Amino acid sequence: MKIKFCGAAREVTGSSHLLTLNDGTKILLDCGMYQGRSKAMSNFNTNWLFDPAELDCVILSHAHIDHTGRLPRLTRDGFIGPVRATHATRSLCSIMLLDSAKIQERDARYFEKQLLKDGTLDNEDLPEPLYTIQDAEAVMKQFVSYGYDRWFKIHDQVEVLFRDAGHILGSASITLKIRENGKTIMLGFTGDVGRPNRPILRDPQPMPEVDYLLCESTYGDRDHEEAPAEIGHFLRLIQQTCIEKKGKLIIPAFSVGRTQEIVYLLDRLVTAGELPPVPVYVDSPLAVNASTIYGAHPECFDDQLNEYLLIDDNPFGFNDLHYIRDTEESKKLNTSQEPCIIISASGMANAGRIQHHLFNNMEDPKNTILIVGYAAPETPGGMLRNGVQALRFFGQWKPVRATVEIMDSFSAHADRWEMVRFMENQRESAKQLFLVHGVYEAQQNFRGLLLQQGFREVIIPSIGDEFELT
Repeated sequence: MKIKFCGAAREVTGSSHLLTLNDGTKILLDCGMYQGRSKAMSNFNTNWLFDPAELDCVILSHAHIDHTGRLPRLTRDGFIGPVRATHATRSLCSIMLLDSAKIQERDARYFEKQLLKDGTLDNEDLPEPLYTIQDAEAVMKQFVSYGYDRWFKIHDQVEVLFRDAGHILGSASITLKIRENGKTIMLGFTGDVGRPNRPILRDPQPMPEVDYLLCESTYGDRDHEEAPAEIGHFLRLIQQTCIEKKGKLIIPAFSVGRTQEIVYLLDRLVTAGELPPVPVYVDSPLAVNASTIYGAHPECFDDQLNEYLLIDDNPFGFNDLHYIRDTEESKKLNTSQEPCIIISASGMANAGRIQHHLFNNMEDPKNTILIVGYAAPETPGGMLRNGVQALRFFGQWKPVRATVEIMDSFSAHADRWEMVRFMENQRESAKQLFLVHGVYEAQQNFRGLLLQQGFREVIIPSIGDEFELT
């Protein structure tokens, strides 16, 4: 059999890996959207390194758009097979893919208006969305969902196991047991691995021992801040920004996962009497819907949250918390002078309402922009992480005078040593380990660490690379 790396190879978005068995069966692990601005990747989302019509099935690690966001396009381009996922991943995809389709349609209309305004539009250049709402609705009919920790058959010679990866609701590592030529080969894909001892979700569960492992490497070159320091840091930022400077604490956060964790932390601080009286706004319709889905999947909760539910039956709601769906209510936040906390998507600040909040507030030194996780270097979030002095939104350059703070401890990705511990049982079994979902510099550092720790062969594939697995 062969593995071909069709996305998230020396990149952190666009996860997509094609497994081709000796009998011609084709299995795609993830079907993610590229979310950066690299010119080299400009055509990634519209082009395939395989024929979608030839795929037998797709297996998803979790619902984030950089792992699922091209599914509607895949179906539109000829894929008719099943999409296999956990129950919670299916639930989240039902809102996330629809939201993504709305964004594609809206962006296409915006660019069409701009071209008409400039007088440069002709029929051949008419912009089209990557996919439509109808495409998103169509692919959801192809979903088949499963629980954790039980093998299920997808082919006469292939069984699959989902284990909780602790990254977001429904996230899973994927293990395939493949029988070919009288032998059994175990292939694993970590998906995105969460952090141990984090709130809401269970800790990542070890995978079965495998012969070949595809491993994420997002934070392969760094360690995260520990939880006690994290809470104190967060409270100091709220006190300094909202109470002392009477400004806004603006947090770009992914609608699914990061937002719920921040809200849950704020809820616990309210219960403990430690949060100053500051209004909190979650300005993302998708985050509002995702929080509802979180509440519908208690099978994914850790013991700490289950115990907290005995004290507070709504861990994602408190008196000063306001969920905003309405566009006009969102616009009012842009001009309001009220000290507050605003949590808004997207986490990389490359789309969504967060761009309006940054555009209207990053010139004011009273305000603080808090980056709470990884952002690709070429995105606005990544540029803020790297100390950029000005950002361009909506055709205008704005100076960054607000304070920019970074708290990677909120990241839903394991750091380098957490990944090493997660893979401890693979040290002897894994013949080859392929690093995916990371930038090349971080992957090189992680590769060196893994070799020091006794892993045999660690490969950093480029996009389009193909390997024979024997």
